[in-house]
Amino acid sequence: MALRHGGGALGPAAAFLAVAALLGAVTAGKFDDVVQPSWANDHMVYDGDLLKLRLDANSGGGFVSRNKFLYGKASADLKLVPGDSAGVVTAFYLSSAGDKHNEFDFEFLGNVTGEPYLVQTNLYIDGVGNREQRIDLWFDPTADFHTYAVLWNPSQVVFMVDDTPIRVYENRQNATVRGHHRHANGTTTATGSSPFPGPQPMAVYSSIWNADDWATQGGRVKTDWSHAPFETTFREVRVDGCAWAANATDADAGEVSRCSESSWGKEGRYWWKEKEMSELTVHQSHQLVWARAHHLVYDYCVDTDRFPVQPPECAGR
Repeated sequence: MALRHGGGALGPAAAFLAVAALLGAVTAGKFDDVVQPSWANDHMVYDGDLLKLRLDANSGGGFVSRNKFLYGKASADLKLVPGDSAGVVTAFYLSSAGDKHNEFDFEFLGNVTGEPYLVQTNLYIDGVGNREQRIDLWFDPTADFHTYAVLWNPSQVVFMVDDTPIRVYENRQNATVRGHHRHANGTTTATGSSPFPGPQPMAVYSSIWNADDWATQGGRVKTDWSHAPFETTFREVRVDGCAWAANATDADAGEVSRCSESSWGKEGRYWWKEKEMSELTVHQSHQLVWARAHHLVYDYCVDTDRFPVQPPECAGR
């Protein structure tokens, strides 16, 4: 059956283009309701029902969520740059604004063909980062889509890969470390309570860029631009959290109270704040132990060259 336009029938080629345009609009809508380009708009491209961030010799690209939120879960189904991705970094992260911002990072560090990706996680609290951990993965992240997620509530920040926790940062602000405590391994823990991110609304971001000064083997392996463009592919981006009012400032006390103290809201039940979400289940705890035992390759908490005095949040580890 021919599509009709302006009283006349469209030919097969025109009909195909019309259907393709319609499908493209539907596909874009799947993502456009959630995210928008944050820079280099032409490096955020749609391919069927997928979204791609592209890096070439001219630019990388990125997107940001249309809304901010306070507590909840952000996740992305993505497939990383295949082949020789040395020097290329893809990031998926949450961040608030300002010099004293909070930030929760996934950074996927590319590698030469045949060598594994490393996944670096990091937290910034009141503008201070340097809390890096790195793992290798138990699968090829370029062969298929996998889900990377951050769960954030007043009790903990949890980084997950396909629902397996790989890192947990707990709210231990009431557990004060008094004095410099020397551990059996010779490390010393700093005085003070363990910092935890305060209630700042966050947006969700992703980007791809050239970081060959540090990303692969400490910067020894550079990006091979003959393999460009490099593309990270997204199947879906989801944000399930307490949406910050669009007309509210980032310090709005009413919004802080609504998202911090309520159990229900316009988004429905605030499941991420329920008691069972305040800590890992027994099964999740076992998953975390397994992931760290078999795949953790770097932890700032035990890097005494960088931190002769162990950061307070590392106490007891």
